Amino acid sequence: MPIETPQDTTVDLLVIGGGTGMAAVLAGHEAGLKTLLVEKTDKLGGSTALSGGAFWVPGNAVLAEAGAADTTERIRTYLKAVVDGSAPAERSEAFVKHGPAAVDMLRRTTPLDLMWSKGYSDYHPEEPGGSPAGRTCESKPFDLSILGENRELLRGSGLKPPVPMPITGMDYRLMNLMRKLPFKAFPLIFRRVFKGLVGKVLFKKEYSAGGQALAGGLLAGVLRTNTPIWINTALKELIVEDGRVTGAIVENGGREITVQATKGVVLAAGGFDHNTEWRRKYQTETFQPSWTLGSPGNTGEAIEIATNNGADLAGMENVWWFPAVAPIGNGKATVMLAERSLPGSFIVDESGKRFINESCDYMTYGQIILQREQDGNPVGKTFIVFDQEYRDSYVFATQVFPKQPLPQKWYDEGIAFKGNTPAELARAAGLPVDAVEDTFRNFNVMAANGLDEDFHRGESAYDRYYGDPTVTPNPNLRPLSSGPFYAVEIVLGDLGTCGGVVADDRARALRADGSVIDGLYAIGNNAANAFGSTYPGAGATIGQGVVYGYIAARDAAGVL
Repeated sequence: MPIETPQDTTVDLLVIGGGTGMAAVLAGHEAGLKTLLVEKTDKLGGSTALSGGAFWVPGNAVLAEAGAADTTERIRTYLKAVVDGSAPAERSEAFVKHGPAAVDMLRRTTPLDLMWSKGYSDYHPEEPGGSPAGRTCESKPFDLSILGENRELLRGSGLKPPVPMPITGMDYRLMNLMRKLPFKAFPLIFRRVFKGLVGKVLFKKEYSAGGQALAGGLLAGVLRTNTPIWINTALKELIVEDGRVTGAIVENGGREITVQATKGVVLAAGGFDHNTEWRRKYQTETFQPSWTLGSPGNTGEAIEIATNNGADLAGMENVWWFPAVAPIGNGKATVMLAERSLPGSFIVDESGKRFINESCDYMTYGQIILQREQDGNPVGKTFIVFDQEYRDSYVFATQVFPKQPLPQKWYDEGIAFKGNTPAELARAAGLPVDAVEDTFRNFNVMAANGLDEDFHRGESAYDRYYGDPTVTPNPNLRPLSSGPFYAVEIVLGDLGTCGGVVADDRARALRADGSVIDGLYAIGNNAANAFGSTYPGAGATIGQGVVYGYIAARDAAGVL
């Protein structure tokens, strides 16, 4: 078992953070470095384990082998168009150059079986070089029992099915349409239940999918290397000698331990998702701790320690936003995946009016809300509004299945409302009646014609990915025809922050004057987003963590 009692030691490469930091461990070990993995919490996997597990690394062999048609020039063109100067161009260039090799490394060093999420469009496919077919990959169902006694080290999934069954992102899209496409959805559901439930009972297999599968595969790879792992161990300070970072002081159980790192220290400890003071300072004063879906260990200390040693910061306003159902009681916000894109629904602000293309990508959704706030015209509370046909047709908030009523506690806690007419619904939710009635009328006319003249919902291939293909002419639009009607409060949740340490194309931390802090690397959400203020495609957060973990380790080893 690689879990060790921390004690003063010397290694080549010290990796702080056990999410995509595990990719840096794998790359470092493959390059011949003696590596140590330090994790602040008692679980490995970070926000990767909690996520959907998709990763966006264009041009990799998994895509090519599955028949995806692409060129390096198209990928560069797309990133240039969407990043649009909000991050240094060399960051995107290094990502494109080394991305395929990073994925090859994962395939060599882990037992993961990766697949193309075909059809999961880039988030901005209409931009030059964009791909409606998508460039996203994910893990096929992965048997966590391969971890053996180390299974307890892996963080749990953020998406838990009602029975043991591995549900990939591709699966979810189809399962969500079980009422509309039963002959496709139910055989898949049966296969997944068989694999999960029967596999566990008869064969002692524990199949998982999504982020937990990806993190589990990374952990399995790390375990194979016999790399020491220290859990419950927090970074306290960096050791600097003659301007170079040569190690770190970490704390475990109240003891301070010195780790000398001859080749470098990689900061991979995530963003500052749960640092309420920073969230309200850099992003929005309306932020509430219960809204974030990021890993609980992401509180920003590694970013602060880096700045104390001269590192510059950038993009602190940037977040992987993710609209979510409002929390109740002391609970957390609840994930929404396809809900915003499905026909028979729309979203309104506190004025009772639509304000957005509901189907747009998560990051853009949040940026529009923040821009409204900065312009002095905040949206206030927001609600997703839908009719009974919608409720009868689709899964809602990953837990309410078609034809099931919304949980009574949602009504009791004041996040769900119901009315037989638009006016009744407006009064129940405390929204302006005239505005809500106007919104219903205008939306229904546009939806009946399949054309959203106000916000262009359904015009992008990305919008249509989570739409309902049985609804024509626009899979994202259908009039809300008959009551009862529902409104559920949604909040500006997130998958984690993505502003942090300024890093170069070799993942090296930089000072404000652009000079390199020798021996210090920053990857994943510890670093400023390599794509600036943009989310290029599903899994871009994990993708850049993996690729820059690979880059950092190989640069430290001198073999990049």
